Amino acid sequence: MRDVYMVGAAQSDFGSFPDESYRSLFSTAFEGALDAVDGDLDRSRIDEAYVGTLGVGGRQLGLAGPAVTEHVGLDGTSCTRVENACAASSVALRQAVLAIRSGVADVALAGGIEVMNDMSGEQTRYWLGVSGETEWERMAGTTFAGVYAQMADAHMAEHGTTREHLSRVAVKNHANGAKNPHAHLGFECSLDDAMNGMTVADPLNLYDCCPTSDGASAVLLTSRDVAEEVTDTPIRVAGTGQASGRVGLFQRPTVTSIPATSEAADQAYDEAGCTPDDIDFAEVHDCFSIAELMAYEDLGFCEPGTGGEYVASGATEPDGERPVNLSGGLKSKGHPIGATGAGQAVEVFKQLRGEAGDRQVNGLSRGLSQNVGGSGGAVVVTVYEEGWA
Repeated sequence: MRDVYMVGAAQSDFGSFPDESYRSLFSTAFEGALDAVDGDLDRSRIDEAYVGTLGVGGRQLGLAGPAVTEHVGLDGTSCTRVENACAASSVALRQAVLAIRSGVADVALAGGIEVMNDMSGEQTRYWLGVSGETEWERMAGTTFAGVYAQMADAHMAEHGTTREHLSRVAVKNHANGAKNPHAHLGFECSLDDAMNGMTVADPLNLYDCCPTSDGASAVLLTSRDVAEEVTDTPIRVAGTGQASGRVGLFQRPTVTSIPATSEAADQAYDEAGCTPDDIDFAEVHDCFSIAELMAYEDLGFCEPGTGGEYVASGATEPDGERPVNLSGGLKSKGHPIGATGAGQAVEVFKQLRGEAGDRQVNGLSRGLSQNVGGSGGAVVVTVYEEGWA
């Protein structure tokens, strides 16, 4: 198999943009990715494009992938739209990696888009709901927040996780997001704020929940031969794994972890030839605070049941042993569903190249992203390394 390198990556701002379209948001991300390439990479060299989107809202089309790629001058390029709920654009990235590894493409584009704020709150809840188990969980009236609240409640009961543990995730990620100019919620919050927010689905409150966002992200990947032409600061996609899990929470053997994360992580670690201890930093899927705590455990950063203690120890702070969600995560940076996975790769790209501005952490050489679809029905884990293989 051929090695694959990220040579350019960028995102639009994440937030609410009534004057933007999915085309204009994607154009911002794509042009930014081209600008991030050290040398000259002409868009005409892109062989394949993969665009992730759930397709929520009233301004997106069934041909959303080709619609955005033609808008940026790729109307003759093969484009595949990818949908796997919130994991859509990390699956798009994985497909781009596989295309280059196999020799089908030398240059590939992976990205994602979502416009979510042109709908009512009721419509938004509906579209978020279809990312989960629609026949039984939704028939019972369970919201997406309600599914994760069940996970949180069980984790607290089984492992002694506390309200403060959940809140520390929000405080950390808001502090990181306040340094990210692209973040939807770019402000800090205190521990007192986070612990006493309005209840959304007990035990989760407002500060445990990510916002619904508009946004786009784009990543340019190439073979080694092309990377050597256009960059002096290569970021290698060292390993990638994808796994599917039971879509409904009630169908799983456990509700205090996401088994598909462990399966996808094992694949990615094996391909990269590394272990969890070798990961310097991570971007994980913190749609709700409990999701980040479970990610620590499922990725092997700490023992099962100890995610709360792990965040309380400071290990995941910017100056900790393994910073997590330096971008602000979904909690602060935002969650435009189809753009989230590739957006995580953008942050890893910037950190490994030393281009993350005020939130830069020095000395990082290996990063990881974990992107979850629904409440765990799909997971992609990717390991990235600085430099040539």
